[in-house]
Amino acid sequence: MIDTSIQCCPRYHRAVEIVGARWSGAILQVMLGGATRFGEIETAIPDLTGRMLSQRLKEFEAEAIIVRTVIPEKPVRVEYRLTAKGRALAPVVKALSVWAEKWVDAR
Repeated sequence: MIDTSIQCCPRYHRAVEIVGARWSGAILQVMLGGATRFGEIETAIPDLTGRMLSQRLKEFEAEAIIVRTVIPEKPVRVEYRLTAKGRALAPVVKALSVWAEKWVDAR
């Protein structure tokens, strides 16, 4: 029998929406590995389009998961770095990676 008194916590639901959005997990994994430039992230994730990467980076920035820094060189350089909030996702990403290795078939 299902316990109908249990409700989904709004914070949990929001967290899953942020981290569980398409490509978000892969982007976080790559950034936790040290990638900071748009091109580095894009190259590390096959099939990820520049448009989708740009959208996810903007969402992460709005959530204070990353910080975007423009370095005034010629040409201008832009770096994306995880904030403390973003780095705090490392155990979550690691746990999901371990689970995936055990339970998910590669396609």
